[in-house]
Amino acid sequence: MSNVVAVVQARMGSTRFPGKVMQPIGGVPLIELLLTRLSRSRRINRIVVATSTDPRNAPLVRHVGSLGYAVFQGSEDDVLDRYYRAAQPYAPDVVVRITGDCPLIDAQLVDCIIDYFFEQKVDYASNVEPPSFPDGLDTEVFTFAALARAWSSATCPEEREHVTMFIRRCNAFRRSNYSSAGTHAGERWTVDEPADLQVVRAICEHFGSTQFSWRDVLDLRVSNPCLFEANQSLTRNEGAALGTGQKLWKRAKRIIPGGNMLLSKRPEMFLPEQWPAYFSKAKGCRIWDLDGREYVDMSIMGVGTNTLGYGHSEVDDAVREAVANGNMSSLNCPEEVYLAERLIELHPWADMVRLARTGGEANAIAVRIARAASGRDKVAFCGYHGWHDWYLAANLGDEKSLAGHLLPGLEPNGVPQYLRGSVLPFNYNHFEELEALVRDHDIGVIMMEVVRNVEPADDFLKKVRRLATEKGIVLAFDECTSGFRQTLGGLHKHYGVEPDVAMFGKTLGNGYAITAVLGRREVMEHAQSTFISSTFWTERIGPAAALKTLEVMERTASYEQITRIGGEIGARWRSLGAKHGIEVQTGGLPAMIAFNIDSASMRAYKTLISQEMLKHGFLAGTSVYVCTEHRPEILEKYFDRLDAIFAMIGECERGRPVGDFLTAQLCDTGFRRLN
Repeated sequence: MSNVVAVVQARMGSTRFPGKVMQPIGGVPLIELLLTRLSRSRRINRIVVATSTDPRNAPLVRHVGSLGYAVFQGSEDDVLDRYYRAAQPYAPDVVVRITGDCPLIDAQLVDCIIDYFFEQKVDYASNVEPPSFPDGLDTEVFTFAALARAWSSATCPEEREHVTMFIRRCNAFRRSNYSSAGTHAGERWTVDEPADLQVVRAICEHFGSTQFSWRDVLDLRVSNPCLFEANQSLTRNEGAALGTGQKLWKRAKRIIPGGNMLLSKRPEMFLPEQWPAYFSKAKGCRIWDLDGREYVDMSIMGVGTNTLGYGHSEVDDAVREAVANGNMSSLNCPEEVYLAERLIELHPWADMVRLARTGGEANAIAVRIARAASGRDKVAFCGYHGWHDWYLAANLGDEKSLAGHLLPGLEPNGVPQYLRGSVLPFNYNHFEELEALVRDHDIGVIMMEVVRNVEPADDFLKKVRRLATEKGIVLAFDECTSGFRQTLGGLHKHYGVEPDVAMFGKTLGNGYAITAVLGRREVMEHAQSTFISSTFWTERIGPAAALKTLEVMERTASYEQITRIGGEIGARWRSLGAKHGIEVQTGGLPAMIAFNIDSASMRAYKTLISQEMLKHGFLAGTSVYVCTEHRPEILEKYFDRLDAIFAMIGECERGRPVGDFLTAQLCDTGFRRLN
């Protein structure tokens, strides 16, 4: 008689649903329900639970041990090694693999598959290739000899992460599949997500015991389908196709509105269900995801924060020193004084500085001070200036319709209706629109980006400056994005136009949170006539990072480097487009270069670029926020890979459906700037 050992894989650290194996079902943990049902097998001689040494598994180990089952703890990452070592002490002839997310596993079905394995005289048998049983009844049966060979021979990380992948790939093994009389592969009884748990709980509550078969559940599906509705939108074996980052993203969206804190970093903006979503480390212009895969960032580089590259050694050293000396105390950090002095030195028109930590805060501070200084509430604006009420009030149109479309499809819910009409948009280079606003409204503040997508025409900026001066309006330049990308300071220095107030952020701390509001004394002193204050504006890390970042920027002329690199990228995009018969238009600051193709399929093309470049280890789309670490050898590899994708786009422009190349959902659209 053969010694058949079942090894159940279970752990608490599931990326999508942490702790799922200990979730209660009918008054007992999920793992206990699974083991109780599996223990009814007539063919299995012993059941062992294999988990990892991760401390999070301690409750699982204690509970399974209290039930009298053996537990083995092994490697967290080398699952094949863990599994082999869990089985080895029991000298099995045959191993049955069950996963800990299958609480409705049916012992009678497991026995049928074991019998089938022996009848077929194979090395491996399962009911999953192709699947015909409900997801959650997955059973694999294989010889211990096959497992031992896989353990000793498998070398690639993917084969070490999945117990039977080597066996299923290697032609040296005889394999067979046990199929159901009918096709039930669309049924989902596994527990990968909370919605799955809801379904399994409903099933167990209906039967009131563990004494039901998988066919009983099928009958229940017919007689009471509403019990099965909660997880019907989930895909079978989705986890096998998702990386750790995508799994964590699905988990995040259940507990964080929108999934994260910044629209620009949501995977749907790039490549839905394929974008890595999270990083483990970043250095230079390279990022490593949670699975250890390395990518070159030819995309948004921390949303434009890291012009010196990720993890710049000098900046990080300055931050480490700040941390070592203490980041917060009841006294002020001297670095905020040194930073204010340095910013004024770089902008002689300014006399005073207030510091914050985010661009939205800096803009809100500037608007508050400017309104106080002018004594008037209404703001004329051009461009993007954050998320605060003062700004989104522009979308409060008649009958609650959107007025400015600052974000396509965005409803300004939660913004007080009484702010309607307080913030009025004008388009860049359309001076007559601004003149009309000033003529027809009591404008106290003009808030604008110096440049975003196009250059100023017909002395536009000088006309704005002259109008503001004549009408006693405070002119505020939002340089949170544009600052330190083309000059050592604000872009307004390049055009020779001085504002009354300017805001800086993003590049100022090379990835560390620090923003600044600079202004003329007669304007900035009005900060004392209102209340503007925040505890964490006084922490030390931000100013320390900014001081060192400014030092490195000046010494290396980083702004000149990234402007030159961006100009080269734009030229090469256009050249590559011409090669493949595509008219490519480029725009934006050279250091924040972007391209567009005048086509109804542009959204699909952007998705295609992200999809294909990701395969080659690049995070990429239709824009590049340039950093000094974008070296020539990196650009060569980038354009070498992009060449083939532009060839695909060229085919599509000549009539081939872009769907022939796409495997991903289309990306979402981003901001539409008012310039």
